[in-house]
This record gives sequence, structure tokens and C-alpha cells, in this order.
Amino acid sequence: MSPTRRDFLGAGAAVAAGLTLPKLAGALPAATIRERSAPTPTGFAGRPVAISSANGLRTKHADGRPAIQVTYDLMAKGSDPLDAAVAGVQLVELDPTDHSVGRGGYPNEEGVVQLDASCMHGPSKRAGAVAGLEDIATPAAVAKAVMDYTNHVLLAGEGAKRFALKMGFKEDKQLNEEAQEAWRRWKSRQNPNDNWLDIPGGRPRPVPNAIRPAGSPPDLDTDLLDIYYDADGVPHTYGTINMNAVTSTGDIGSVTTTSGLSWKIPGRIGDSPIIGAGQYCDNDVGAAGSTGRGESNIKVCGAFLAVEFMRQGMTPAQSLIKVMERVIAMTEKRLLDPQGRPYFDLKYYAVNKKGDYAGASAYEGGKFAVCDANGPRLEDCVYLFKGAEPTRTATDSAYVKP
Repeated sequence: MSPTRRDFLGAGAAVAAGLTLPKLAGALPAATIRERSAPTPTGFAGRPVAISSANGLRTKHADGRPAIQVTYDLMAKGSDPLDAAVAGVQLVELDPTDHSVGRGGYPNEEGVVQLDASCMHGPSKRAGAVAGLEDIATPAAVAKAVMDYTNHVLLAGEGAKRFALKMGFKEDKQLNEEAQEAWRRWKSRQNPNDNWLDIPGGRPRPVPNAIRPAGSPPDLDTDLLDIYYDADGVPHTYGTINMNAVTSTGDIGSVTTTSGLSWKIPGRIGDSPIIGAGQYCDNDVGAAGSTGRGESNIKVCGAFLAVEFMRQGMTPAQSLIKVMERVIAMTEKRLLDPQGRPYFDLKYYAVNKKGDYAGASAYEGGKFAVCDANGPRLEDCVYLFKGAEPTRTATDSAYVKP
């Protein structure tokens, strides 16, 4: 039976195609890629399973469970996979310390937080999305409402906000004090002749995880939030949260939600609300999603492509590596170093109907979150290139690092 608007409001309150690809310069040899693409044995105990970007392990429920475990526990009790995934990412959206999503998100260049989200429901073959949503803290739930209560897939801007308010969502000014302080710091460094005063201090950019000394504990900012600090101490993020979930009966749901690129041009839309790019779900095959430079992922419809590769029989890891190769093949020269390696990273996440899963990144050191019968944890991404992401030089002036 289809949900009614009253059902929705009550639930909301309770939750509060094979391609030939060119060889990549500087990439690991093909044999090595195949070896790294093979799923790593983890003692997986079978469905249900939830996978997400690493911040799904960082944000905790009031009872101490990480967001990804909340999703898993709901499925273990019989919940629908999309309902469970949305409940998990909503915790991250409401976390003021996660600056890539929802209430804690960094704003655009005018100091306004604009949120994007999309979702897909495998059993019903339906999808919903919102883009450029302002003053509503939980865009993933709004995206699901678009799916459940309209004949549309994507609502944007002021129309998306009006829809959310009609559906009973409460207006919630997003720019919190910490994000506003970061915006002021960024603003003050843009033009030496403007009327903004430079803000001193700030922390240096952390050492990338890939070259951190062996045995070092995870850094909550660099490992789990995809955040870095420039030489002026200004934080930048290209983070997001993608969550993919498979129930014990093999039903699948996927959701991606974000505040987007920090300090973006107002109105910029990345891959997160684009069905087939930020996430994609097919109940006969599996689900996939991404975080990172959305502009690069949009051009290859990365989540859809990953699911199609899995449909052809590839493992999740193999499919994600193929997608990553395709991204780099479609990348313009200004974003590549002399060895043909990108000056940016993308992370992909995929799970198939059987419950096999993987995460992938362009560079060594990426992490993703998983929760199954063995509990919540971080696992290593498969990757194309050893070492850390290359640093741009003064000759790369046309490129602004995402």
C-alpha cells in the first residue's frame, strides 16, 4: 500500500555496458590492478550489509552506535533498505561537526548553505532528489518525499524548499558558528584590496593518510571527513555521505546527501542529486555511489556505470576500478599532472545483491565504512595509484582544487 502524507509526517517525526579504456600514465600495472581489485576476505557473514563513505562511522547516535550501524540494525529488524539508509545518513546531516553534509555544511561563496541529495528504492524502481535546497536540515528525507509523493524525480532551489515545507519539514537555518567562522576566514583571503580583514591563525594542512607513519591512529578530519586545510588555515571539503544497503532478502536502497563543494559558486550542483552519478540502485544487481569531485563523476555517470559493470559479472571492486579508469580517461589536461594522474580524488562505493562490497579511490590510503554481522568498521579502498594525491604547482593556475 502506498504511504499517505500523514504516514510520511509521522515517520519523519519518529526519525527526527563494457568500455575500451586507454592506458593510464603512471597507473599500477594491469596485473597489479587486477590483484588489488579482488575482494579482500573479511569474514563476511552474509546479508544484510550497509556500506558508506567513512563519515558513516564517525557520526554517532545518542546511544553511541555509528550511523552505519543504525542503518544495519534497522534492516536486521526488517526495515526497508532505503528507509534504513535515510535514517543513517540523517544522523550525519544533523551532525554540526560534519562540514560536508546538512546542518554543519560549509556554505557557498556568499555564505549560504545549499544542500543536495538523491535516493533510489530498488524494489519499487523509484527515485527522488533535491538540489540547491536551503534552510532544511535533512535533504535526504526530502528527496525520499519527492519519490514517495510526487510524479517527479528532481526538485530544485526555492521550489524544493516550498515542497519540503508543505510536507511538514521545519525551516532550520543551516550556517552554524563553526562553519561561519571558516567562511569568514576563506572570504578574508580572497582579495588583498577588499574590505575584509585577514583572520590570523588556523591549522596547517594535515599529513595525507597515505604517507602518515604506519600504525598512526586515524585522524577524524582527514580520514573520515575528506577535509584539508590550505596554507592560510582555511578548510576545504569535497566530502559527502553515500550509503548503500542490502537486506537479508536481497532488496537494495541507496542515498547520497551533501552540502557540496565548500565556497562553491551559488547554484553549483554536483553529482550527489544526479540519479546515476551520485548514486544508483538496481534491485536485480546492486547499488553504487560516490564522494569527491562531482564534476568529474557527472561526466561518466559513475554510479550507473559501476552497477552496469556489476551486471556484466564484475565484482564490486573490479567495477569501481573500471569506473575510476573511465573518469581519468575523461579528465581534461589542466586537472592532470605530467604523469596523467588527477590532481583530485574520487571515492566510489558499491555492493551487489549477494552482499559483496568494495570501496575504491584513485590514490592509496582511502577508507570506507561497512557494517554487517561482524559489526561496524573501516576498510581499505582498492586504488589505482600508489602514494598520495599529487600537489599542484604554480603552473596549474587554471585549476582550483576541489
